[in-house]
Amino acid sequence: MLPNAGQVAKKLLDVGILAAFLIGASSAHADATLDRIKARGKLTVGVILSGAPFGYIDPKTQEQKGLNIDVAKALAAGLGVELETQTVTPPNRIQFLQQGKVDILIANMQYTEERAKTLGYVPTPYDRVGGAAVGRKDSGIKDWTDLKGKTACVSQGSNYTQPLIEEYGAQVKALPSQPESLLALKGGNCDVAVHVSGTVSLMLEDRADEWKDYAIIIPSDLIPSDSVIWLRKGEGDTQAALDNIVKSLHVSGKLIEFARTNRLPSIAYLEEQQKKLKDGSQ
Repeated sequence: MLPNAGQVAKKLLDVGILAAFLIGASSAHADATLDRIKARGKLTVGVILSGAPFGYIDPKTQEQKGLNIDVAKALAAGLGVELETQTVTPPNRIQFLQQGKVDILIANMQYTEERAKTLGYVPTPYDRVGGAAVGRKDSGIKDWTDLKGKTACVSQGSNYTQPLIEEYGAQVKALPSQPESLLALKGGNCDVAVHVSGTVSLMLEDRADEWKDYAIIIPSDLIPSDSVIWLRKGEGDTQAALDNIVKSLHVSGKLIEFARTNRLPSIAYLEEQQKKLKDGSQ
């Protein structure tokens, strides 16, 4: 027997209600990462331990320290979970994130439009840094324009690669990590090594005898950029939760406290952000 018009209409209505429910449920649980973090009581953060002030191993205690570690601890505390860190490197950090080995990255990755095409990120930065050129004091290099035809060593995946090549005509040599890049510089395999300014300035200060013939030879930083927390695309709930925590760290002054504790060379950006967010919250 063929169904009458009323039965057909009812079936269509039921199907529509079910479809709407499924779509709604899918949207409500589109970001499973935050639920998973809370369910297991743990936030797994990918970190790079390439040196103070951002991430390093304390030689006395063997504990992980640095600004990025302090931020990771604060995020975990804000979510009410424990922190687990996973050491990553510039070549593998995005792979670790995409494969789900870590929930987020706080791994010396500044914001770029290219990175934002494939990754999600927390909108509020936790710092802003640029690149510094370390080279021999007698190199004769005094400006970024002096790098034309010269060899610049960087870490693989560095956001300094493109401007060094396209804007300044440098020959870029990408090494797996910052320590290897700096080793190549000392070995005479490059004219400069370009890395996050805070890290290399502290290195030159703390290891003055070892680096007595070297200095930051260009006074300006290369492309100062926002330091952001990276996560996978489509994780809106995680993004919003972490953004609220980062904003609170700015407003409370905790990020400035972290910066001072870890001897960041400059806290001007953090002071500016604190004032901006305080004014916005009134």
